[in-house]
Amino acid sequence: MVVASELENLGIQYKNLMIGEVDVNGGLSDEDKEIPDANLRRSGLELMNDRKSQIIEKIKNVIIDMVHYTEDMQPVNFSNVLTEKLDLDYTYLSNLFSDVTGTTIQQFIIKHKIERVKELLVYDELNISEIAWKPNYSSVQHLSTQFKKVTGLSPSHFKTLRKKRRQSIIEIG
Repeated sequence: MVVASELENLGIQYKNLMIGEVDVNGGLSDEDKEIPDANLRRSGLELMNDRKSQIIEKIKNVIIDMVHYTEDMQPVNFSNVLTEKLDLDYTYLSNLFSDVTGTTIQQFIIKHKIERVKELLVYDELNISEIAWKPNYSSVQHLSTQFKKVTGLSPSHFKTLRKKRRQSIIEIG
């Protein structure tokens, strides 16, 4: 919404506007990019002019969408999905991602899956078996091992710590 508003204020017409991407009618010269870039930075956003940064953002958006916004992930090969959605060779994507971010695509996926699990643990609506199934872990043990590797805590310990931080109204006094 911020980007759409900024482009409209500047009289820049666009065809498509999606998270992380805008297709400007006729494109913009380097000079024309300076004004919206400065205004977007004030809102905590920035223009990505180089192709590599755009590809990295697209990789991140595909992964985030799959991990956080897909209700029940089906077994999926992320490399196939990224290759298909970005129409680029996975080896190229993987090497580019590692070079630019300093982490692998697989590590990025694991971090997001663990954040999704944390969110589900905090909601306290599902048991650990159901939670393991959501981001497509093969077993509760696999989830627990990965969770502990990333957070230093078991999922059940994380859940009890969360509960200890909250006090009911009656307990407060």
